[in-house]
Amino acid sequence: MPRAARRRPRRVLPGFGLTLGYTLFYLSAIVLLPLVALVTKSFTLSWEQFWLAVSAPRVLASYRLTFGASLIAALVNLVFGLLIAWVLVRYAFPGKKIVDALVDLPFALPTAVAGIALTALLAGNGWVGQYLEPLGIVLAFRPAGIVVALIFIGLPFVVRTVQPVLQDMEKELEEAAACLGASRWQTFSKVILPTIAPALLTGFAMAFARAVGEYGSVIFIAGNMPMVSEITPLIIIGKLEQYDYAGATAVAVVMLLISFVLLLLINALQAWQRRRAGVLA
Repeated sequence: MPRAARRRPRRVLPGFGLTLGYTLFYLSAIVLLPLVALVTKSFTLSWEQFWLAVSAPRVLASYRLTFGASLIAALVNLVFGLLIAWVLVRYAFPGKKIVDALVDLPFALPTAVAGIALTALLAGNGWVGQYLEPLGIVLAFRPAGIVVALIFIGLPFVVRTVQPVLQDMEKELEEAAACLGASRWQTFSKVILPTIAPALLTGFAMAFARAVGEYGSVIFIAGNMPMVSEITPLIIIGKLEQYDYAGATAVAVVMLLISFVLLLLINALQAWQRRRAGVLA
């Protein structure tokens, strides 16, 4: 063959070796190196010191609050994020573009500003709180206020993950199910849900992970009362301010391990759902 015919086609990006090397270097410098430093710093503690740092009653209470509130917020966003994505994809109405833009507001709004705004809204003298507190509904400076803040910052992850899948889904499948006598619930559970389930789980995982590490929007509305409304990131900040760097990294390592295990379970469930959808197809 002529030399020109044997020449490899030109590509816009460099070859596999160079791009793979740059990818590994970039991920190592940005992701892996800080995590290694975090774990290494916690090794300066003995096992007894590490256990005392991560199992103190105040720290355990913050674990329960952080992961419990994050799970509740992610589940709420799972339902209402799907509903918002469905409305934005399937219906046309006045102001649709404005509503679509408002979904991205938590992305652009600084978290501290979001926390101040929610506190001003839900406090006892706020626009909404002044009507809720006489009814016995107290949100600000309580764990419920933390859940509200986490719902606010996590909603776009579910909406923006599910929305493209709904847009690409063929409506003919729903029409065929209806023609075959399927009810609305059967159409949703047997046709729509298996298609969007991987995207739903992805949005849920992203919203959950974002909520676990949230700090700015929570500290203003939480009240930060020990054993009641104190989140784990605030525990870590408090230890850093006391120059207890090893104790702060120990708590952070526990947070990292729990988050990693939960995300691993979610990804395993997502892979199982994809395999099941492929078998059913």
